[in-house]
Parts: sequence; C-alpha cells; structure tokens
Amino acid sequence: MSSSNTKTSNRKNHAESVVFYCSNERRIAIPQYAIMRFAKHKGGGAALEAHHERKKEKYASNPDIDPNRKSRNFHIIQPERTYWREVDNRIKAAGCKTRKDSIRFVDTLITASPEFFKGKKRVEVQAFFKTAVDFLAQRIGRDNIFAATVHMDEKTPHLHLCFTPITQDGRLSAKEIIGNRTRLTKWQDDFFAHMVKKFPDLERGESASKTGRRHIPTRVLKESISLSKQAEKIQEVLDSINPINAKKKKEELAPMLHKFIPQAESYFTHMKRYKQEFERQERENAALEKEIADGKLGLSERLQMYNLQRDYEQLKRVYSAVPEEERKKAARAVFRPQRQARDYHERG
Repeated sequence: MSSSNTKTSNRKNHAESVVFYCSNERRIAIPQYAIMRFAKHKGGGAALEAHHERKKEKYASNPDIDPNRKSRNFHIIQPERTYWREVDNRIKAAGCKTRKDSIRFVDTLITASPEFFKGKKRVEVQAFFKTAVDFLAQRIGRDNIFAATVHMDEKTPHLHLCFTPITQDGRLSAKEIIGNRTRLTKWQDDFFAHMVKKFPDLERGESASKTGRRHIPTRVLKESISLSKQAEKIQEVLDSINPINAKKKKEELAPMLHKFIPQAESYFTHMKRYKQEFERQERENAALEKEIADGKLGLSERLQMYNLQRDYEQLKRVYSAVPEEERKKAARAVFRPQRQARDYHERG
C-alpha cells in the first residue's frame, strides 16, 4: 500500500489516525470504542493527585498537556481534601483492616476513541462522562468515589475517577470489587452495554482475554515519546564530542544525564513485562497491510506498538552509549532527593 493512499497523522499523533484509504479507494472508518481501565494504588497518591488536579505548572513528562486549555477541565465529583485524606477518612470510617500491601484506592480511566469526540459540543462530552460516572457509582457505591476529573487539555478528552475499593460489608478489597481477568471482561461488557444505550455509535472492542494481547498503558507510550526526545538531544552531544571540546561537552551532558538515566532505567524495568507484545508485533507486522485493507480492528494499537518498539530500541542504544560510570553518577545524583520528596508526599 502506497503512502499516498494512507492517511495517517505524524509521529507525535500516531495513535489518533481517523480514516484510512485502501488501494481500491474504499473508505474505512476506524471504529469508535468506549474505554475503561483500572489502575490499583497502595500509596497516598500525591503524584497522581498533582497530575489529575493539575497542581503543577509544567508537565515535562507529558507533552500532550496544553496549559492554555487547563480552564476547560472540569469536575463531576470534586475532592474536598487531598487524595490521601479522602482515602484515609473512608477507610477509617468503614473500620477496614489494612496491611502494608493493601490496595488503598483505584484510579479509573474513562475515555473513548479520539474520533468519537470529534465535532461534539462540550455539553455532549459532559453527558458522556456523567453517564460513565453513573455506571461506576452503581457498581462500586457513590460514597466510595472521592474524585472524578475530566481532562480537556490533552488530545483526547478523558476522565480520571478515583475510588476506595470498600465492599458493602466494610472490607477493603480491590480483588473482590474489580476481580480477575474474567471479571474484568464482564466489567467491560457491562460498561459497554450501559454506554451504548445513550451513545449508539460506540462499539465493543475485542477482549484481551480473547486476543491474548496485553494493554500498553497510555503513560508508557507518553513516557517513551518524552524519553526519545531527551535521547535525541543526548545523542547529538555525544556525536559532537572531540578531544578539544570533551571537557565542555561533558559539563553540558551532565544535567541531561541526571534527568535521563533514572527515568530510562525505570522505563526499561517497566518495559520488561511487554516483551511478549514486542515478539507478537514482529510476527504480525507481515499481516498489517492486509488487515488495513480488510478493515479489521486493532490498527491504532498496532501503530502504537510499532512506534513504542522503535523508541525502545533507540533508548537502549543511547543508554548503552553513555559510559557506565556516568550512568551511576547520574543515578546517585537524583535518587536521594527523589526518595526524600516521595516520602514527604506520602506522609501527606
């Protein structure tokens, strides 16, 4: 398939392709999905709160956030206290027994395919997310929800809804409320059935339990893009080093490495769990063009995986090009203050 017959977005927007044209000029619209995902948290959530409630001035790790659109964000349920206090108060009020490894709250991401929101008025977007909140309130209990924030300042509108997983008999149990993979599939089925009543254009995506695919979180994709930009700048400096400017370039490189190395090491650790997806991507690339022509599902995910794998390989090359001693120095320089800051925030 030639590039002239395929309409895609640029690298930065690779996950938001809307329409593809096949070689026979047949127009194929990408399906519109309702999306719901859970993320469990054991800590107080200070960093998460800063992100959800937009308490920071800059978001270097997330290039999608547009500070000029911050005023367009809105709450469906606004927290009255810090996330830590909201969670702690509910757990104490219910008399829940907790352990050090207890899941204290769950962050739920609600959104839809980018094309679903195109052309929709603000009131329509609000109706979509309010309908989603109603669904969750019915399933987990309205009193367990302490925050529901809609972000309109990124590429695709999305809702972050946070709740304490407290059962009706007063136990803290994310396992019972969210369940295993089979239960998660039932969650998705019920969520789709609820949403499609008011939004009939939505479709139910193919379950991961059937496809065998593992979801790559949006934060990992964004982290990959952010680190790739840092890596490009570092590579430029490394390529320009010569015997004459070595000392000056080393000084220029130091602050860049202090930021890049710890983030890259954390990223590589996270990416180990997606090795199987990379291997699957290699096997399926040969069939990609045919699936586009046939209009099958999962195209956006394939594009995401392709770019993620490419960025991952680039990051490994740049990371390996940095002398080991410099990597250790960079890691030591940031580890202690990061740890102190995290401990401070966790104490609330």
